[in-house]
Amino acid sequence: MAARRVVDTSAWIEWLTASTLGRKLANQFPDRAQCVVPTIVQIELSKWLVREVGEDEADQVIAFTLKCVVVPLDTPIALLAAGLHREYKLATADAIVLATARHSGADLLTCDAHFAGLPGVVLVAKAGK
Repeated sequence: MAARRVVDTSAWIEWLTASTLGRKLANQFPDRAQCVVPTIVQIELSKWLVREVGEDEADQVIAFTLKCVVVPLDTPIALLAAGLHREYKLATADAIVLATARHSGADLLTCDAHFAGLPGVVLVAKAGK
């Protein structure tokens, strides 16, 4: 069985736009049954998609995420995120995403350099980062 993986908003956006980096990420994306989607990622994706491509396309992507393993923010994840925020100086949303990965026994696929070197993170860095 493949390992569970959280895909950060940055990686989703690169993949959805089929950027050069997104094409490199395509083989890193987990199958839906192994793809853990924090609700904070759904929020960030929805905001970005509505702004960039419109509500209909946003609805389609969010519907796709619902076929994955959606993990809502709850108290244990929130408290873990608070600790990760303090330990690694992460923004709140980033701490929630990493906490969701750890709580779910998943690794984290991201393009965001501020996750570099953190345990359980698979960083596919943007060029020049």
